[in-house]
Amino acid sequence: MYVRPPVHHRTVRADGVDVFYRESGDPQLPTLLLVHGFPTSSHMYRRLLAELGDEFHVVAPDLPGFGFTQVPDERHYAYTFDALGKTLQGFVEALDLARYILYAFDYGAPAGLRLALNLPDRVAGLISQNGNAYLDGLGDAFGPTRAYWENPTPQNRDALRGILTLEGTRWQYEHGVPDPTLLAPETWQLDYMLLQRPGNDEIQLDLFYDYRNNLTLYPRFQEFFREHRVPTLVIWGEHDPFFRPPGAEAFRRDNPDARVELLDTGHFALETHAPHIMGRIRETFGRHSRGAT
Repeated sequence: MYVRPPVHHRTVRADGVDVFYRESGDPQLPTLLLVHGFPTSSHMYRRLLAELGDEFHVVAPDLPGFGFTQVPDERHYAYTFDALGKTLQGFVEALDLARYILYAFDYGAPAGLRLALNLPDRVAGLISQNGNAYLDGLGDAFGPTRAYWENPTPQNRDALRGILTLEGTRWQYEHGVPDPTLLAPETWQLDYMLLQRPGNDEIQLDLFYDYRNNLTLYPRFQEFFREHRVPTLVIWGEHDPFFRPPGAEAFRRDNPDARVELLDTGHFALETHAPHIMGRIRETFGRHSRGAT
C-alpha cells in the first residue's frame, strides 16, 4: 500500500532570520519551492505538501512578517521586498537547493522573482498562481494602495488598515468564489491571528508602501521570462480583485510556450481548486513530462 511521505515542520537560520518551513518528499526528487503571499503563510500549501511528495521534493517557507518565521529584534529587519528576496535567497542557500521549480503566489512573485534574477540558473520552472509581473494585471483593489504610494500621509496609511481586520482577511478568501462552502474558515482565522501579533500591522503597512518598487522591476522580471523561457504554468483565479486575468495572459508575450489557464474562482485558487492545480503541476513538471515511466 502506498504511504504518502510525511510533512516535516522545521526552522533554519537564514539571513539572520529563523525561517520556519514545511517540507515533504525525497530531496533527490525535483524540488518545488512554494512561496506564499499576503496575508497567509506556508499553510496555504498544505495540500500540495501532503500530496505531491511522491513526485517532488516540496519546500514551503514562511516569509519574514508571516506565519511562524521569527525575526530577532537585534536583526533590525527592514520590511521591504528587496529584504524578503534576500532572506529567501539565504533560505535556499541554507538548504542547499541547487535547482527548483518556483511556485509564486501574490507577494511570492516579487520575492521569488528577485531570487530568480539573482540565481537564474537555479530556476528549472515557474508556476505563477495569481503571482503578478505585469502592469496589465493590477486590479481595482489596488486603488487605496496606489493613493498611499502617491501621497504617503498618515491618513492614507490608516485607510489601508481595513484589509488587516478579520472581515478584510475573510473577504480576500471569499471574493469571486462561486461556492464559499469550499473554503475552510480556519484559513482566514489563522491568517488574522498571526497578523495580530504586536507590531505586525505596521510591518504589513510598510510592505504595502514598498510594493510600488515591485512595479519598477517588472521589466527585469519580463526579461528573465524572455531570456530563460523555463517551462511555465500560469494558473489563475480569474475573479481576483487584486490581479486581473490580463496579468496572466501577459506571460505569453515574453514566453509564448507558457501554459495559461484561468479558473472560476478568486485570489486563493488553491482553496477551491487544489486537485486541479496539482494535476496541472504533475502534467507540466512531473514524471510524465520528464519522460519517466
